[in-house]
Amino acid sequence: MADKILVVEDDLNLLATLRYNLKKEGYDVVTAADGAEALEAARREKPALLILDVMLPKLSGLEVCRILRSEMPVPILMLTAKADETDKIIGLGIGADDYMTKPFSVRELLARVAAMLRRVKMVQQPADEKDSVLKYQDIEIDPASHTVKIKGKATDMNPKEFDLLTFFIKNKGLVLSREQILQKVWGYEYAGDTCTVDVHVRWLREKIEAEPQSPKLLLTVHGIGYKMEGK
Repeated sequence: MADKILVVEDDLNLLATLRYNLKKEGYDVVTAADGAEALEAARREKPALLILDVMLPKLSGLEVCRILRSEMPVPILMLTAKADETDKIIGLGIGADDYMTKPFSVRELLARVAAMLRRVKMVQQPADEKDSVLKYQDIEIDPASHTVKIKGKATDMNPKEFDLLTFFIKNKGLVLSREQILQKVWGYEYAGDTCTVDVHVRWLREKIEAEPQSPKLLLTVHGIGYKMEGK
């Protein structure tokens, strides 16, 4: 059965282009042109992935993202005409898994969609195919239940934050470039803007660091990327 993708975009020409190319790749595509319609379609169709424009009539994409993230674990790829990092921080902070700024390459979008769906299928593997519980400092990750505990207390994380934390802990002590992180955690190679990694690291620090502005666990290696302390 083909994966179902909901595309929400009020630019009808772009909406048609995305629908055509996604269908050409074999996906089952559902579309919506405003925020209210997007909520209805998502609840009705239960898509495997959501491509969501930020600027929408009736209800903004950010609000749609916030509402749906509280209702279902659907991966969300957000689109925006603004390159302002503030938009990216807001969008990713409310649960978006990835972000693309217009204009973008359709080929790049298709690569990201395929990678996001692959990650979802990996998460949905039976528990006996997964790694055992990971422990680091006061952090405990259970891949089987996809949960994180910090000092014994359950901590909410969106799917990408979970994957990112797991990757860092498995590679603690190693300096990891942003490009390596994109390839291993997001599942694609992208030689352009790596801001998505920086934003997710910022939000991850808010959850695992006692003082996020002065991190002790997840460190920045200037000019390269990041490193999880190896202790």
